[in-house]
Amino acid sequence: MSSSDEKTPTDTARPTVAVTSAASRVGTAGGELATPQGRTTIADAVVSKIAGVAAREVSGVHALGGGTARAFGAIRERIPGASSNVSQGVTVEVGERQAAIDLELVVEYGVAIAELAKAIRRNVIGALERMTGLEVVEVNVSVNDVHLPSDDDTEDQGPSQPPRVA
Repeated sequence: MSSSDEKTPTDTARPTVAVTSAASRVGTAGGELATPQGRTTIADAVVSKIAGVAAREVSGVHALGGGTARAFGAIRERIPGASSNVSQGVTVEVGERQAAIDLELVVEYGVAIAELAKAIRRNVIGALERMTGLEVVEVNVSVNDVHLPSDDDTEDQGPSQPPRVA
């Protein structure tokens, strides 16, 4: 490389998932993804599932996803034999060596949101880098709602009116 390959200041916009800037860290977390014997590619769905599970492991996260996604998820969970979607509320961008993650979530009431976001980032980055070997360049956390303890009470009560037929 020439001496003109100096780092330039980064923009405040979302960074692009690049292939070249992580060359020095390939093989440090989850092994090399490209070797003389072949390449390992990791699907977006795999990264999304790992990030979703890692985010849900953090105490204070009530659910992932926006209102519509959670509503469809609740319907899906009531269908016999259907599985829950662990990628709900997770959007990923995956390059050859890097990944960027966006999370939409609902927090429990009373949780310090800034500390929760820090814990989520730490857990998601740790899980992804350990399991995939990808460098996680960012984890954006978007808090869409706060779950109140009284929300559980109203959900458990069922319909507020008596049934019209016997």
